[in-house]
Amino acid sequence: MQAAPVRATAIPSLTDALRAVESVLLSGGQRTARRNAWTSVLEDRRRAKDRVEAQLVLEQSFEQSFLAQR
Repeated sequence: MQAAPVRATAIPSLTDALRAVESVLLSGGQRTARRNAWTSVLEDRRRAKDRVEAQLVLEQSFEQSFLAQR
């Protein structure tokens, strides 16, 4: 019984496939603008998460301070 042949080339990921389609459809400047926009979206999400966490810490410290005064 023979083993199945080993594939020499890697199967491209979905990300690789999307980038290939992007490079065909968009010019270099448009690609850069889209990537910059997506980076901004991710950064905005990170900052929003940080704000929520900071708000929770402030609320908890306020509650502890209020309870300590009683």
